[in-house]
Parts: sequence; C-alpha cells; structure tokens
Amino acid sequence: MKNVSWDLYQDFIAVARKGGLSAAAAATNMSAATLGRRMLELEQGLGRALFRRSPGGYELTGDGNALLDHLKELEAAARKVDAWQGISTGNAVVRIAAGTWMAHLLSENFQALRTLRDDFRVDLRIGEQRAGLAFRENDIGIRAFAPDETNLASRRAGSVAYAAYRARNSADTTRDTWLAIGKDDAVSAYLRWPHENHHDKVTVTVNQPRNLKDLALAGAGIAVLPCLAGDLEPGLERAGPEITELRHQQWIVMNNDDRHRPEIRTVVSRLARLIKQHADLLAGARPSRSV
Repeated sequence: MKNVSWDLYQDFIAVARKGGLSAAAAATNMSAATLGRRMLELEQGLGRALFRRSPGGYELTGDGNALLDHLKELEAAARKVDAWQGISTGNAVVRIAAGTWMAHLLSENFQALRTLRDDFRVDLRIGEQRAGLAFRENDIGIRAFAPDETNLASRRAGSVAYAAYRARNSADTTRDTWLAIGKDDAVSAYLRWPHENHHDKVTVTVNQPRNLKDLALAGAGIAVLPCLAGDLEPGLERAGPEITELRHQQWIVMNNDDRHRPEIRTVVSRLARLIKQHADLLAGARPSRSV
C-alpha cells in the first residue's frame, strides 16, 4: 500500500482514540463492520499489526501507538490548513474543550462568547478528560492545571471550589448515602473523592457528572460538586464545609502558534471576562439561593 488515503488514516485515528469499532462508528458515521474491514485493509497494506482485538475493544499494539504518534503531527498540520482556509473564506471555527460544569456555564452565557455579528463558528466539546491542544485537537481548553507542553500558552482564570451537596432538608435520609461516578470514569480529583473517603457508603454510581446533581436533587444521596453547580441550585444545600483539598486553580489554555488568530484572541478575551464575572461563584464565595 504505497499511497494510503488520508480518510483511511482518519478512520484509524477514530478507532484508536475510541478504543473500539462501535464508538468509532458513531464518530465517523460508518458501520462497525465497515470500519473493521478498513482496519484490516490498513494492517495488510502496511504489513503491521496495529491492534490487539478482544471482546473489550481494540487495543493499540506498539506499531499502532507509533503510527498514531506520527499521525498526530499530520492531523495537526491538516487542522492548521483548515484554520487558514477558514480564515480566508470567513468560515473559521473555534474549538473549545471544557468539563461538564464549565461547559454548562458557557452554554448559559453563550452570547458573551459569540455574538450574531461574529463571523466565526464555535465547536464546544464537553468531557472530563484533559483537554488536548498540543496537536490542535482543540483551539482553547479550560484545565485544572497549568500546561506543561512547551507549545501551549495559558492564562490563569481564578480558583475553583468544591463541596458536598444534598437535597434541601434531607439531612436525616441522606446522612450515610453517597453518590459517585464509577471508578473507571472518575478522572478528576472531585470525582474520585467519594471513593477515597466514603467508599463503603457509596450506594449509587453513574457515568456522567451531570447525573450526580440530578440524583442529589431527587434525594438519593450526597454528591460532591463544584460550587459552580451546587450553590446555584435552590433545591440543594451544602452537606458540610468546602472540601478544601479539592480547591484548584483554573487555566485557559491555547496553542502558542494559534493564540494570535483574531477569532481565538477574541474568544479567549471574552472567556476570561466571563470567568472573572463568576469568580466568586467558582470560588465558593456566593451563598446558596434559598427556596
């Protein structure tokens, strides 16, 4: 296979990142069977085994990891060309990666990020995993730590506080009942905290942070939430003081080569202003609303 199409490589990237055919199928709008055949075609053409296949999914081999590393650089270059083309045609896209609760704040205040007069589009990507920017997976990320990648720039964006919350006036029924994200999905410190401190009292686990708030509101137990989520909810009350060991700084991160693009500079400036306006809420200094 002397000339592998970029489309085939993109399919490989999807399967590698999603860890299997079913999840990659949803991301590529192909059937799992088609993707499976295309991965076999790629392996046969390259003469290398790229995956270890099992009922649990597709795990990369050493050659698969090496190919993915090479393709990240090509993917970054392709995104740079796309960005350049978007700027020249007035079709630029700003990709923002944020966690569940910060994405909720951005959605509620979206007109503060993009107005009807702006000629760029926004792609908001929501997830608890570390926002990837080194290879231009995203243009702007909101992280809980300063970047250590040399090609990234950042702006400090205040501190974030956390506390335990329960349904208002439910102290007697929820005293020993904790809610948590399943251990495999608990990628953030606040999501791991119930397992590390009340593992024998965790009675309900879910795989999405948003469900923690819903369950707490329903009186199912106590959930650890950022004050951004808990203090604005009239149906919740704090089940104790701030969990101080979870407090952390927040950073707006961007690719150093792209941060001077007009649309990215504009969005970063507006994002910093929006976060500053909600600094007391993020830091847990705004009292809960009463019912």
